Amino acid sequence: MHIHFLGTGAGVPGKERNVSAFALKQINKHGDIWLFDCGEATQHQILHTTIKPRRVKKIFVTHLHGDHIFGLPGFLGSRSFQGGTEPLTVYGPEGIKEYITTSLKLSRTYLKYDLEILEIKDGEIFDEEDFIISVKKLEHVIPSYGYRIQEKDRPGRLNSEKLQQIGIRPGPVYKKLKNGETIEWEGQVINGNDFIEAPVKGRVIAVAGDTRKCIAAVELAKEADIFIHEATFGSENEEMAYDYFHSTAVQAAEVAVAAGVKKLWLTHISARYTEGKEKELLRQAREIMPNSFIAYDLLEEEI
Repeated sequence: MHIHFLGTGAGVPGKERNVSAFALKQINKHGDIWLFDCGEATQHQILHTTIKPRRVKKIFVTHLHGDHIFGLPGFLGSRSFQGGTEPLTVYGPEGIKEYITTSLKLSRTYLKYDLEILEIKDGEIFDEEDFIISVKKLEHVIPSYGYRIQEKDRPGRLNSEKLQQIGIRPGPVYKKLKNGETIEWEGQVINGNDFIEAPVKGRVIAVAGDTRKCIAAVELAKEADIFIHEATFGSENEEMAYDYFHSTAVQAAEVAVAAGVKKLWLTHISARYTEGKEKELLRQAREIMPNSFIAYDLLEEEI
């Protein structure tokens, strides 16, 4: 699984950072891609990556401010124009359905694929094949939601070394044992479960939309492997951050520490932090949460 940041700025596009969007790639065995937010020019950012729009199967919208949704109608249309025919689901706050359907209707954009739009509520949980998706309402000037992507635990590895020690060589019998079946082997009854290692714990990615520092964000990110949190301002602008329902880098780090997060990615960086000034944000965050990093456009990392 990879995370690919497409836009890491706040409010309006800048020379160094486009507005909000990132993708989770290779989300499952099918090679699907999930997109989180879709600010203006997201599809243009995608042109600089290996992302294929037809591979995007789900889009999660945190809230309805323009810097998070103005690229959505264009992306949906381009996905169709470029041969995308597989169904796509959009999740988002109340109003996202009206926004999308009105935009497509008035622009006479006709899709060649089935589009499902689900309006989310606080506390809602979705079971999506290999993942459980949880929704938390955060603190912003309009309804803004965070998403917790919990990968289901994977079956443990079959201990082939242990099997070979008792003389069972690799072959079709391994598949039966991997499935936990019982077999007979040279007069012995062999239970596959005795040779399967502990399940592999699933990874957790928590994604906060625009928000003040709040308890809901801590709950959202509890023991997450990766936490993506806005850091619009530095600590010197803490009062401004509060007034505008945003967070500072320090506040994002404090939430991450309270939640027991393994790695924090700071994004939604104000355009005032350009030409290397964002390093001060990183310094502030690392004083609280050493394993903090600042995202930048087109950065890709394996999870």
